Amino acid sequence: MPYNGNINFLWKGFIVLKKRLPKFRLSLPLALLTAVLLAGFITMLALWCQPNAFRGVISNFLRKPVLILLNALPVGLLLLGLACLFRNVFFGAALTNLIVCGLSIANRVKIEVRDEPVFPRDLALLKEVSSAVESYDIRYPAGVIAAVVLITLALAVLGIFIEARPFPAKARWQGSLLGAAGSFGALALAVVTVLGSTGLYDSIGASNPYRLSTVFNENGFPYNFCHQFTTFLVDRPQGFNRAQAAAWDEAETASGQGRQVHLVMVMNEAFSDITDHPAFTWAEDPLPNLHALQRDSHALSGHVVVPGFAGGTANTEFDVLTGMQTNALSAATTSALRVVNRNLDSVFRVFGDEGYHTSFFHPGDDWFYNRENVYRWLGAEETVFVDQMEDLEYKGRWVTEAYLAAFIEEKFQEAVSGGQLLCSYTTTIQNHMSYTADKYGEGYGFPPVQASGLSEEVETMLAGYAEGARDADAMLGRLADYFAGTDEPVVLAFWGDHLPYLGDNQIGYRQLGLDVFPGPEGQENLTAYETPYVIWANDAAAEVLDWENALETLDLHPGGQISACFLGAALLELTGRGEATPWFAFLNQLRRQATVVQKSLCVSMDGSTFTDPAGDLAENIAKWRQWSYYKLKYKEIPS
Repeated sequence: MPYNGNINFLWKGFIVLKKRLPKFRLSLPLALLTAVLLAGFITMLALWCQPNAFRGVISNFLRKPVLILLNALPVGLLLLGLACLFRNVFFGAALTNLIVCGLSIANRVKIEVRDEPVFPRDLALLKEVSSAVESYDIRYPAGVIAAVVLITLALAVLGIFIEARPFPAKARWQGSLLGAAGSFGALALAVVTVLGSTGLYDSIGASNPYRLSTVFNENGFPYNFCHQFTTFLVDRPQGFNRAQAAAWDEAETASGQGRQVHLVMVMNEAFSDITDHPAFTWAEDPLPNLHALQRDSHALSGHVVVPGFAGGTANTEFDVLTGMQTNALSAATTSALRVVNRNLDSVFRVFGDEGYHTSFFHPGDDWFYNRENVYRWLGAEETVFVDQMEDLEYKGRWVTEAYLAAFIEEKFQEAVSGGQLLCSYTTTIQNHMSYTADKYGEGYGFPPVQASGLSEEVETMLAGYAEGARDADAMLGRLADYFAGTDEPVVLAFWGDHLPYLGDNQIGYRQLGLDVFPGPEGQENLTAYETPYVIWANDAAAEVLDWENALETLDLHPGGQISACFLGAALLELTGRGEATPWFAFLNQLRRQATVVQKSLCVSMDGSTFTDPAGDLAENIAKWRQWSYYKLKYKEIPS
């Protein structure tokens, strides 16, 4: 019998069987009760699909009963909407089970291969899934998939033989569509209110709230997936026009390659020059290499104005590399890297487009702030985190500055040996808080702090911090000596990510007499956000760049202040790439109008400070915000 004949025969047999078997009909109350029970069952099944111990999830839910409701609510509303649409609770449950558990399985697979959960935005990237799948050795949970498929089929079969309408039996199709619209509307409302509540989400917590895969596993996939619909914490700027922003981005700029020099960027944890404050009376300079380079004829120096005080390392990374500004994204945004969900223009991309090897190094965990994925979106060709580094050297809890200096040297030599120019960004970690007496192990002998009028608590903190600052300075000196000894042209940029945390209520700063406190009505105090920077070129790079002329055309602020969001653009201009893209060309224009923009506070090139920008500057700041929003939410850059 032909294939089509077989199909027709089976279908006719199924129709005959269906007519002969009794048809059951559930009353409206029983149909609704069935919907509730099935929603609960599907929720549990979705949780079971995850790559964690099911028993642990249930235990967590019993400790936090609100999670039961938060996970079942979206499943129940989706089921009810589909049940109304298909006029049967079991048909609605079958499709709901396929959608919810299918996404849950996808979440499991993605976590196992990339330690990253499934986000709503992934639904817009389905066309890229096939190519992405080929890049990973994926082990699909065959048993889980089989269970979901069989349960889906069983629900569909029940729908054939059991009539279970979630609305009065006399209701026509208009009533069914109205019920579906009401259910889906309620689901959307729940997503933007209860499920999207940041306060509720934070109050629930997790064993590691910074690791999203952990949060998804512990608190349930359905709830966390729905919560992610509202986590694009970037405010839509006033006057935003997508077409206009796209036109800005497509404007023509100067073509051609920049000067052929290596760029080595090092952002040092909590590095500052507070140890150079008059309150101290050091017998020996604790930062001799920084101060020597500041006087070098092939160096420029000053202070970077970073986005946060005493914390926010990742935000400084974001500002420097993208030219966007964390503080301008949203009042609710605490971590800029959390809003990155697509390929972005960055310093890496400019150098990468010219054939440079681009890399990011950090002796910390790759999942923290989702750096593993964020740096791929920023265009880093290579990322190396602590679990990929070998023969690690620790000082207390953290990897040493000396180890990382040697690592940078090794990676530089690899690039040179491979005939490549290098653009690298390193974030150190040794001088991370807390600055306790046992920071480097019990009995560690800190050099004494030479300052009067300090409490024992503050003296201990400053001794621990100053030791880390000395090691950071030694790292700077070692790198400068290393690159001074090579014929390869190298530009070394070294700066701090933020000032150190010196106790609750800034007690350390108070006792030292350092003013890091807001002015009247909360006005920004720039000293709370200033960390030192030095940009130095070895002899070969100074020759390639024509150093004196390069500095003259760079037009940096005479006092050396520059917002972190302008630092990357300035480095591009220094190396002959200031107009490589419309975006960075605009940033270099803007920094000449206001070298510092810190929330409402601006510093002009002549050093004047003001809070109410007007005229062209106000228009360009508004353009900056609108353009940033476009890049973060709409611009597509091929992978």
